[in-house]
Amino acid sequence: VQLQASGGGLVQAGGSLRLSCAASGRTSSSYAMGWFRQAPGKEREFVAAINWSGTVYQDSVKGRFTISRDNAKNTVYLQMNSLKPDDTAVYLCAQSRNGLVYRDPGYYDYWGQGTQVTVSS
Repeated sequence: VQLQASGGGLVQAGGSLRLSCAASGRTSSSYAMGWFRQAPGKEREFVAAINWSGTVYQDSVKGRFTISRDNAKNTVYLQMNSLKPDDTAVYLCAQSRNGLVYRDPGYYDYWGQGTQVTVSS
């Protein structure tokens, strides 16, 4: 399985970005997909995840971020609105070991290379 994340960049506070994660190999529609982020000196943290039954978000991004997927394209998206400087991090997409959603990164078998998101104040 290969995951290719893209869409990061530099944006001012209050702006928007849309991240994409294209998957190849194991059929992604059968597995939950997640987005995580890691800022310098901090642990990797859960952002959002999606499976066949719905979506889950970290509290700090609820109402601002939206995760979605296009199964025909094997791609997962993260629409990020009202960005804040605290959202600055490398964002990584990952594929769960099964169809369930987990907040613990240890339950994700495959990871993309990450894409940098920088929000200026």
